[in-house]
Amino acid sequence: MGALLTAMAAKHFIADFLVQTEWMARGKERLRGWGPPLAAHAGVHALGTLAIVAIFRPSLWWLSGIDLTVHWLIDRGKTLCAHRFQFSITDVRFWWLIGFDQFLHQATNIVLSLLMVAL
Repeated sequence: MGALLTAMAAKHFIADFLVQTEWMARGKERLRGWGPPLAAHAGVHALGTLAIVAIFRPSLWWLSGIDLTVHWLIDRGKTLCAHRFQFSITDVRFWWLIGFDQFLHQATNIVLSLLMVAL
């Protein structure tokens, strides 16, 4: 279980920080035209999850689709909240929102890992 959780956390770091392009990062935060960049970003996460599932539990390949959907919803929700309340980068609430976003993603990784062990 430790190796699985570590793999999922590493996948998240790689997909969210190393592989995410400026087009994805800025594009998914827009109010218009956000679909393709967000789809690409969530797709990178799903591919990472698929790679991990292929190693640990190949029969659960469909968990990558759950990761894609949940990642999409979390990121879109964060964007809508940030726009609704107009948090600036200097507002502590902006950083709380970023932290909550990351918490939800790691909670998703934990649930996906538990499913890989339990199913």
